[in-house]
Amino acid sequence: MIDRIIVGLGNPGAKYARTRHNVGFMVLDALVREVSVGWVVADGARTCPVEIADCLTLLVEPLTYMNRSGEVLPAILGRYGREACDVVVVLDDLNLPHGRIRVRERGSAGGHNGLESIFDALDTDEVIRVRLGIGEEHMPKDKADFVLSDFPAERQAELDDMIAKAGDAVRTILKDGVSQTMAIFNGSATRSRP
Repeated sequence: MIDRIIVGLGNPGAKYARTRHNVGFMVLDALVREVSVGWVVADGARTCPVEIADCLTLLVEPLTYMNRSGEVLPAILGRYGREACDVVVVLDDLNLPHGRIRVRERGSAGGHNGLESIFDALDTDEVIRVRLGIGEEHMPKDKADFVLSDFPAERQAELDDMIAKAGDAVRTILKDGVSQTMAIFNGSATRSRP
């Protein structure tokens, strides 16, 4: 039986694969590569059951595009007998500096339409989220163009490190709980992996 559901946010298709808005998908793709299994398309999402930290976990990437990410979740939660408290969302955050990770148990969507869609679909903002910083010191006025642009090639090493740390944060949530994960990961962008 599935114990937890990890939802990565992004937009489907090769056009968006390397964009800043797709870092949630990137984290889940990395977790899937670690266990050498594949995705299955069901209920409007790519799904993959995996065992992480001795917890049977369903990885979910909604295929509904970012602004409608939550629409797939009621059917998936219903199928596996899970509730909003069993969901962990992995997403990008413009308000965090590039590379920073922040774990939260509740709170506002912070202007993130994908997270807002999840709150609407689950009728709560008490959803664990792992936010990955994509903010830059000098942000352009057009935030939509920025989040839908690719990560620059010169930041690839930083991106890889952030994706790895986010995977570690997911594992720590499943193994040790949210409070312990927040204590470890809600620090500086340069914190080393546990």
